[in-house]
Amino acid sequence: MITKMLRELNGEELGALLSRDVGISEVLAAVNEIILEVENKGDEALFALTEKFEGAALDDLMVSEEEIEAAYDLVDDRLLEALSAAADNIYQFHRMQKERQLWMAEIAPGVTVGQKTVPIESVGAYVPGGRASYPSSALMNIIPAKVAGVSRIVVCTPPKADGTITPLTLVAADTAGADEIYKLGGAQAIAAMGLGTESLPRVQKVVGPGNVYVTAAKMILRGSVEIDFPAGPSEVLILADRSADPGAIAADMIAQGEHDPRSISVLVALDDLLASAVIEELSIQAPAAARSEIIEQSLEHSAVLVADDMDQAVDFCNAFAPEHLEIITRDPMDVFRHIQNAGSVFLGKFTPVAAGDYASGTNHVLPTTGYAGTFSGLNVDHFTKKISVQMITDEGLLGLEDTIITLAEAEGLKAHAESVRRRLEPKV
Repeated sequence: MITKMLRELNGEELGALLSRDVGISEVLAAVNEIILEVENKGDEALFALTEKFEGAALDDLMVSEEEIEAAYDLVDDRLLEALSAAADNIYQFHRMQKERQLWMAEIAPGVTVGQKTVPIESVGAYVPGGRASYPSSALMNIIPAKVAGVSRIVVCTPPKADGTITPLTLVAADTAGADEIYKLGGAQAIAAMGLGTESLPRVQKVVGPGNVYVTAAKMILRGSVEIDFPAGPSEVLILADRSADPGAIAADMIAQGEHDPRSISVLVALDDLLASAVIEELSIQAPAAARSEIIEQSLEHSAVLVADDMDQAVDFCNAFAPEHLEIITRDPMDVFRHIQNAGSVFLGKFTPVAAGDYASGTNHVLPTTGYAGTFSGLNVDHFTKKISVQMITDEGLLGLEDTIITLAEAEGLKAHAESVRRRLEPKV
């Protein structure tokens, strides 16, 4: 773990923190091979790869209605209630994102323009498995697509070795509104959704987080299928002043670390004493955590930094462009006004990342490794496209005539100019 003044970071240390290499280059060859197998052999490849990587010998790739119904009986009522409460908040948040489906406005006499927002027809949502099952990711991927009006929502999630899907994940996907659920994980799941096979017709867009193989597959297949954004291991940056509780900060860093050994947690403190107290708390809390081995690996490439002042702290935050940004200061809203790059922001000492992961309603599928500088977190807009429309009267076209003809002829496109002149010529 890097522990020093922010201004003392050398170029190599700063570069390592900002770049957050997730190892995609290391897996590209293997992922390319998987994609080619799926492209050439279809379902045959999917069955073979699922047995190879998941240890599951499947008879059918699609989850049956009977399996979904049985899953409800296997999930505790308290979990069902929690899932329902989380889903309600997620629905509410994403409904507020939905724009007017159609608007039109007259911008000049006789010139009316507008925009129609329509849903993408089919979407594939990847729900991770592996080290842990993520029913919450099913809600986060599916609900905004449902709110947008996507007519076919496909879910892929890795099966266990016995060929089953974790019941809570199945219930979450069904509750959120999935139309098809497949027992597929890793790069082969992305390839199946993006290219299509006998059992799984291709989709128009693939969304959802995953490991480095999933991310690499999404990036490779981007020429064949649209994706949401690249997403690597989870990360948090915490900007805090002396008003923050060091124990809570350490707990949040540990919570982020338990996702994956490559997860990154960074504290930018405005106080030396706070930084020292957090380091002490980490040394106490991390070894006692349930997933301590994963957490310890994560903390090895994490950092506790001390900024000279708020300006320096904010500049670093914007350069880092974190997936999750916690602002735990006396006036977090004032700091937030200066934030330009972040996937999702958590203001105040009672707003941990875990709230957004599960229950507050905001989406936890977010860009990582600096991509928050150019991409938004998953939202309703990811599942729609916008069609522009215009309607012009004779009066309106007359008003645009000079502009169109002048520009068209300047570009050497005389037929464009003529298409306007013909409409405005006096009729004999």
